[in-house]
This record gives sequence, C-alpha cells and structure tokens, in this order.
Amino acid sequence: MFKVDRLRFGTAGIPISTPKRSTLDGIVHVRNLGLDAMELEFVRGVNLKPELAKKIKYVARKHDILLTAHAPYYINLNAAEKAKVEASKKRIIQSAERLHQAGGWSVVFHAGYYLKQDPGKVYEKIRGEIKDIVKNLQDRGIEVWVRPELTGKPTQFGDLRELVKLSEEIEMVLPTIDFAHCHARNVGKFNTAEEWREMLSFMEDRLGREALDNMHIHISGINYTSKGERNHLNLQESDMNWEDLLRVLKEFRVRGVVISESPNIEGDAILMKKKYEEIRV
Repeated sequence: MFKVDRLRFGTAGIPISTPKRSTLDGIVHVRNLGLDAMELEFVRGVNLKPELAKKIKYVARKHDILLTAHAPYYINLNAAEKAKVEASKKRIIQSAERLHQAGGWSVVFHAGYYLKQDPGKVYEKIRGEIKDIVKNLQDRGIEVWVRPELTGKPTQFGDLRELVKLSEEIEMVLPTIDFAHCHARNVGKFNTAEEWREMLSFMEDRLGREALDNMHIHISGINYTSKGERNHLNLQESDMNWEDLLRVLKEFRVRGVVISESPNIEGDAILMKKKYEEIRV
C-alpha cells in the first residue's frame, strides 16, 4: 500500500466546472483548480470499464492526483436476505477492483443498517462480511484501503467506536471519517476543536500513528434533525466550524485526503485547501 505524502484536498466526483464531463477531463480539471485528489463516484453502480481505468491511472499519475472511490449506495451488509448481502459485497469488491486498476488508494462505503437489531450482533455480522471482502481482495492482490464510513444517522451502522474496532480486527480496514456525518449523527455535537482532538486521539491510541497518516476524510456543511443527517450544505451556509477542524487536522499532522462533499464540491475543496495552507500551528 503506497503512503500519502501530505494532506491532499479534492472533490467528490468530477468538478462541476469541468468543461467536458468525463472522468479523464475531471482529473485534469482538478489539477487546473490547484487541487490534488478526486473521488470516483460509483454511487449508482460500478460502470467504469477496465480499459478506461488504465487510462485514468496514467492521467492521474501524470497530474499527481490521488484517487479514492465511493462504492454504490445500495449496500447493506446486515440485510436479512442473503442475496442482498452477497450483492452488497460484490459492489464493494468491484469498486475496489476498478479503483485498484485506476491506481487508486482507498474505497469508501456505507456498511449497513441496524434494522432495530442488537448493535453487538449487527457488528459481528458486518465484521464477518467485511473479512470476506478483504480476503477476496487479498487473494487477488488488490491492495486498496477498505473504508466503512462514519454515517450520518443513528439507524445506520458506523459510529466511531465500531469503525475503530473493525480496523483493529481486520487487515486493510481503516475508517472514512465523515466529520459532517458525525456532527449530524450526534445532533449538533462534534463541532469543536476539543471534540475533534478527542476523536483523533482515540484513533491514534487504538490504531497507532498509521491511522492518522492514512486518513480518508469527508467534509461538508450539513443539515440535520433529531433523526440525524438530512442533506449536505455548502460550508459557509452551515454551522460547521470547519476552520477549527482544519486547524486540528494540522495540529495532529494528519496525512491522507480530504474530500469535499458540499453541493459546490470544488468551491469548498479550494476554500479548505487555501485555509489549511494558511494555518500555522
């Protein structure tokens, strides 16, 4: 697994201002915007052909753009129906496979739902399915980080403790920390430097420095209710204390990638990168 040299900033998908809406043009445009990462969005399905993945790898390397991928939304590793679980695993495996062919680094997915079941039992079930996914990838020499995401609603599997425990117990697994989801899931909490320091210290204590040297982060503004996440917002139209968050990331010397999931994806990615570069700690 290759190491990331710094904290990079990029967009969730092809930037909106890309003149021609293709992945290859998107990568070039990300570089032209002064950014250095991009997340391939497989959210409706893995529709990237292996031949194009190879071209993407060449263009991303040429322009020094780090690639991640978001697996399809239709995933529930805790579904009651075995067929749904198997289809979910297949989608994650296929996403990892294409990302690997494109020279990418880290694949993120929403692992599943509690479905009103005992969280401990749900954890065991999801852990078993992720172990299977990782074994499949390892057996075929596919080396990318497998990243269950910190989710935005309490009905969804994926709080910080669960994700850290999975990362302790399974190779190739680390969390995707979506700070906006954490804020929404906890109904307005996790929006201060002190709380973010606690989160990063907890990760470092349990998973070692490697976790902070290889972070896959999502940041955006977020609208939420008592039931958690509602929809994403632009940073400056939200209550996210994003400048303080960037300060804490710099303080902890975090490396990896920050992906902007705001509606104005490149606007907020550029805003965050510029602010981050100005911060002195």
